[in-house]
Amino acid sequence: MIEREIVHSTTASKRIFSVMQDFVQFLVLSVRILLELIIALVQSLLPLKQKDISREVVLITGTGHGIGRELALHYAAWGSTVVCVDIDERNNMETVQKVKRLNRGAVHSFSCDVSKREEVLSLAERVKGEVGPVSVLVNNVGIMPTHPLAQHSAEEIHRVFDVNVFSQFWTIQAFLGQMKEHNRGHIVCLSSIAGLVGLSNLVPYCATKYAVRGMMEALHEELREGPYKDLIKVTTIFPYMTNTGLCKYPKVKFPSLLGLLDPKDVAKRIVEAHRSDCLEVTIPSYLLHINNWTRLLPSTCGILLKDYIDSGVESDLK
Repeated sequence: MIEREIVHSTTASKRIFSVMQDFVQFLVLSVRILLELIIALVQSLLPLKQKDISREVVLITGTGHGIGRELALHYAAWGSTVVCVDIDERNNMETVQKVKRLNRGAVHSFSCDVSKREEVLSLAERVKGEVGPVSVLVNNVGIMPTHPLAQHSAEEIHRVFDVNVFSQFWTIQAFLGQMKEHNRGHIVCLSSIAGLVGLSNLVPYCATKYAVRGMMEALHEELREGPYKDLIKVTTIFPYMTNTGLCKYPKVKFPSLLGLLDPKDVAKRIVEAHRSDCLEVTIPSYLLHINNWTRLLPSTCGILLKDYIDSGVESDLK
């Protein structure tokens, strides 16, 4: 009986000690979170320190036009070696010629359907052999059919996911190994404001952009918990509607505040986010704060705000 009481007392003491230990750890964690918040607020008031990218080998998908073309020009202007990848060889070569006129970083053109895994794996070997190991991957390629879900064909939905989501899985799998071999790298993936907020006529597109957001958040955790924590960075970009031709019938209530973005400005902001090692960036930047704040409120409040802003896309089946 006495032995049982001693054992019971010892077990109870251990439980109390464990609870106290967890409580102390929680207090320490709370202080750290508060300090991180203060640091973040101070840093938001200071200019961001931007790293040198002049020696990087930057592979960009979807460089045949729009944001991809502007990204190629911006990275080359900083002295990076740029690898332009697009399924459209003609438009891709136009981008290459524009980059060459800058007389800055070297530029290379490769044709590839990045929605096909075997082509991407082959591309990775070709680029490594002809250019060198890729140190920066920018997943930019995307398509955006805009009409009600009921009017999307099965083939169309599959294609949106193949291009917008699976291509990013294939390129990351193909080039992450090269980054790990050299203990350095950066992966930049384009999601969209449609990856933060659901919008009419964009159900499959929104689903793909939410998928990219989840993929990148999980990838960040894998890298953060492993040996490449401070060696390989990730950045997810959430641009607002951009004037690239994807938005055939944009709906904008306040054009002076939320008009279509210029691809040049978007590309510039993406490069800045990369050079600043930002984890997540919306373009414009204030949209991330508005979204985070709105998510703390009842869902009806978010709907009221969305109805007031009244921006999105009309059906392209007119």
